[in-house]
Amino acid sequence: MLQNPQSLKLRKRSPASGRTVTKLQRLKACLPATALLFLPLFANAEADHRQEFDKTLKLDGITFHVTCPNNSSLNKLTITPKGLKKDNSIIAEEVDGTVYEAEVADLNRDNSPEIYVFAASVGSGSYGSLIAYNANHGKSLSEIYLPPLEDDKVNARGYMGHDKFFISGNHLVRSFPVYKDGDSNAGPSGGTRRLEYKLVPGETGWQLKLVKSSSR
Repeated sequence: MLQNPQSLKLRKRSPASGRTVTKLQRLKACLPATALLFLPLFANAEADHRQEFDKTLKLDGITFHVTCPNNSSLNKLTITPKGLKKDNSIIAEEVDGTVYEAEVADLNRDNSPEIYVFAASVGSGSYGSLIAYNANHGKSLSEIYLPPLEDDKVNARGYMGHDKFFISGNHLVRSFPVYKDGDSNAGPSGGTRRLEYKLVPGETGWQLKLVKSSSR
């Protein structure tokens, strides 16, 4: 049963009290002095992991309230639409990782918006994922399909995560570092690959179609 949207509204968490022992503090106690040089990396990862995501976006009279607790390796994403003509049902689904950004756009220029939510898995790979919905001429939401990158043998070559999604003009862009044989996770040497997608109607709904691939 769907909950009242007000009950799903998330608030910023207050900082932990001084009495709380964090994972980072426990790590400091166990590490030798030389290893403390690398603690800023762990500190940033811990901060990002517990940062709740809460953003409201609006386009063409339709509002999307996007929230995600970002407090685990698997999280519940909630998208609350407002202003749709037929169905303003709340979208709630599990995401692998944490949400780091959301954007609203009209990639197919039909005067009806889409909502794009970008997530990254927790861990050294930080594999990106997309959750997206089309407002269907302002009436109701339907899912937008992005073909799995692993199905594209050419553009998936050298992919080991660390990808980012963003909107540029009329395209959804996915960029990621390219790894060569022997590269460490922290040291990709193959440059950056940029994939650009346009929104098109598919057989059963909307999908993102690759229109350009470039490397630098």
